[in-house]
Amino acid sequence: MENLPPCPACKSEYTYELDGKFVCPECAFEWEAEVAVVEEGLVVKDSNGAILANGDSVTIIKNLPIKGAAHPIKAGTKVKNIRLVQGDHNIDCKIEGFGSMALKSEFVKKA
Repeated sequence: MENLPPCPACKSEYTYELDGKFVCPECAFEWEAEVAVVEEGLVVKDSNGAILANGDSVTIIKNLPIKGAAHPIKAGTKVKNIRLVQGDHNIDCKIEGFGSMALKSEFVKKA
């Protein structure tokens, strides 16, 4: 059995090739065979749309309250050497005075 890419519209794995195009039987989406590109790796964007990478430095753009902490992480706090992970909170980092944290990329901008 051939290894065909999943449908980009509905992510169905039951695609087939017809006249040089890929076709999805579930949603009837058609796309060119040459255009089929598989995304590799994790793509995380900051609040401005800049692509982040492991080891980047970011700046917090709003005050972030922390459960159990007496005060929030202040806007403008710089965070160095981030690590990207899968999930809702897609940035792992260490913040001075707070320790290890998981942040959402929508609350940071690339420094």
